[in-house]
Amino acid sequence: MNEVSQIGVTQEEDGVRLDRWFKRRFPMLTHGRLEKLLRTGQVRVDGARAKANVRLEAGQVVRVPPLGEEAAKPAPKPERNVSDKDAEFVRSLVIHKDKSVLVLNKPAGLAVQGGTKTERHLDGMLDALAFEGERPRLVHRLDRDTSGVLVLARTARAAASLARAFKQKDARKIYWALVVGVPVPRQGTIDLALTKQGGPRAERVFAAEKGDENARDAATHFSTVAMAAHTLAWVAFMPLTGRTHQIRAHAAAISTPIVGDGKYGGVNAHPGGEIPRKLHLHARSIDIAHPDGGRLFIEADLPPHMKASWKLLGFDLRDAEDAFAGLEE
Repeated sequence: MNEVSQIGVTQEEDGVRLDRWFKRRFPMLTHGRLEKLLRTGQVRVDGARAKANVRLEAGQVVRVPPLGEEAAKPAPKPERNVSDKDAEFVRSLVIHKDKSVLVLNKPAGLAVQGGTKTERHLDGMLDALAFEGERPRLVHRLDRDTSGVLVLARTARAAASLARAFKQKDARKIYWALVVGVPVPRQGTIDLALTKQGGPRAERVFAAEKGDENARDAATHFSTVAMAAHTLAWVAFMPLTGRTHQIRAHAAAISTPIVGDGKYGGVNAHPGGEIPRKLHLHARSIDIAHPDGGRLFIEADLPPHMKASWKLLGFDLRDAEDAFAGLEE
């Protein structure tokens, strides 16, 4: 690209940040060079100077100055080979599909993204969910051992809309857990800042001490749905913030660790008997603003090991209706 171009923002790009728009259109353009182009006014939106974080609107026109052949090159497409078995598996997880959104019921034990020693993960299977459109995008996360509702965006516009909803806390997420002990009181809010610590267990968070500069506010509503002999309890959690391992750390902080969560509950998290040792934490539902208007409400069935525990303890799913009614009022 050796001349000035005027490029219109498409409907699918509505709501995307300007720097991310450039990253998608011109992935070989470095961030530093883009910042210089913005700073010197060579990049403009509808004729006006713009900053990297401005969100574009469909129909706007972006002035793109000459970038040179190298910067204008499209990014090489990564090779993603999804086996027939994995493609069939990931498609079986879909519990909702429309033109903008996919929702999966993620199984426990499947990582959302890859990492050290994690070769099989959901992100590596997303090509199988492209169907007739784009490769879907992750807009939030679940821990590897947490099951349940996971929302994917099918377009860039939908991804930007969903990201805004999460950022503006316009998403009501409810998790179900089996905990050791019974919360006192039975319903309330855990308001406890969390911090990460270094070392080999860096992915673990702790209650922050006063004055900790790395502390991040964290708050979680909780409501006890049912009890089993005052030794185990079915608790519904509603996180008001989205910190790493927030529910797990908060549950342990009120002396009711989640069953199977040895990382935060130690040996106390394994009650024994016929209760499986797997983590009993499930993202049961989400209520979020839909990119195309209105609301999206989805519930996900319990994973097999939690179904077995619910059956063993005689819990009735209907008991969880309006678990937070009194608290939210």
